[in-house]
Amino acid sequence: MRQFPLETLDVAPGRLIEWQLRSTDAPGGGGPEAARRASFNQDKHFTAAEQSRDSDDQVASWIAVTFELPGPLDQAALEEALLSFVRRHEVLRCAFQRLAGDLSCASYDPGGLTLDAVELGEFTTTEAVRGFLAARFRATIDTLAWPLFTMGAVVRDACSTVYLAFDHIVCDGVSMPNVAHDIAHAYAAALSGDEPELPRTGSYLDFADTQRNRFLTLAADDRRLDHWRAFTERTGAFFPPFPLDLGVETGRLYPIVNDACTLLDAAGTAAFDQACRDAGGKPFMGVMAALARCLREAGGPDVYRALMPVSERGDGPWRHAVGWFVNTMPIEFPVRAGMELPDLMAGARTAFAEMIRHIDVPFVRAWELLAPEHFAATSWPYPVNFFSYIDMRRCPGAAHHGVWRPTTHVWSSRANGACLWFQRDEEGLHMNVIHVDTPQARRTMATLEQGLRRTVREIAGTGPARRPPVATLRQQAGIAPAGVGR
Repeated sequence: MRQFPLETLDVAPGRLIEWQLRSTDAPGGGGPEAARRASFNQDKHFTAAEQSRDSDDQVASWIAVTFELPGPLDQAALEEALLSFVRRHEVLRCAFQRLAGDLSCASYDPGGLTLDAVELGEFTTTEAVRGFLAARFRATIDTLAWPLFTMGAVVRDACSTVYLAFDHIVCDGVSMPNVAHDIAHAYAAALSGDEPELPRTGSYLDFADTQRNRFLTLAADDRRLDHWRAFTERTGAFFPPFPLDLGVETGRLYPIVNDACTLLDAAGTAAFDQACRDAGGKPFMGVMAALARCLREAGGPDVYRALMPVSERGDGPWRHAVGWFVNTMPIEFPVRAGMELPDLMAGARTAFAEMIRHIDVPFVRAWELLAPEHFAATSWPYPVNFFSYIDMRRCPGAAHHGVWRPTTHVWSSRANGACLWFQRDEEGLHMNVIHVDTPQARRTMATLEQGLRRTVREIAGTGPARRPPVATLRQQAGIAPAGVGR
């Protein structure tokens, strides 16, 4: 399972059908169940959407998944699977609203939900399908309106491509394998007339409410913020800046470039994995170490500092849930000239262990307390160094991915920096990057991608051992260090 732009999805043309979720509860009669408080992530996301609604820089984002169902489509069975999926995950039945200034979410009774099928017509080319879906998701998914997702299928005689796109407020990237797993299994069960055998799952609303109760009274001088506080003092800012020039102006958001590539094939990734373990670390640490080295060689500092999203699911009932189970934490380690892989890995390993010790404190709450001057903004105050890694082989349903061919797609309306996501699957190691669309950012990110591909191949033993001089790396494409927080 890979993450890459929807515009590059290899999807065959066909007949498009969508299903619109509707509640039979009449307005003012029955209505949503008792409201509960939204999570800190959801509150910040919703607030940013509210604040930007009437501006030229509207903040919006969606996460989509596509997967294949083999054979002629049984529309009734798919509708049954989709409806059972929505009923299974409470967060998908939620509507958000402000109550006395606090963001609350109320879920509709699962028994009152129905689906309305809408025929969207026949599409005769791949380009037409991709273009329609990209425009459709942007037009129909709205943080401030219910429902917060859309679902449909591209129907053909031999197979059908199911697609779902969600506003970020109800899901994260790790939710997407759960989506494909639940619906595909429920569809197969509906075809055979059986009940789907799905693992037990918890409700994200319970998780969110518990988190808010635990951390809402957190104060700026609380010792639980010491890790963030020490990081901020060393960095000179709450947010670790992206260390290379992207050609952006302070306080401005830009259209995005969404790009993806494969860094290593399956054999190269296996060799990279072994090299990382031989050096005393894990593969994600090796990717981070390689990136840190490339950033320093291109003009960055000799300390790698970044924000790293970390799953809060664990191995309990949240593992199979849909929701925004992500905390974002700071990580830093030395990356001085001449450091070999074992030294870099040792630094990354130590930094990760220290980060995990403080994982409980929600990022948004730390942001509000330690950087209040930036908290009211709809986005991070300047380009931030952001690193994400997911081993898709460990996600639910991974054993069936070859049959379903699931893919994940992320989109954001505007940005002021760059976000790097790395995924490992059965086919190799991949990277998806969203960055600002400026001439300098295009040059910077292209050169960074080249350097990163070269570095991971060197570590895997599949690339040249001799590296270009550092001065050459810095001169390529006119890269210069970014000044914020250096």
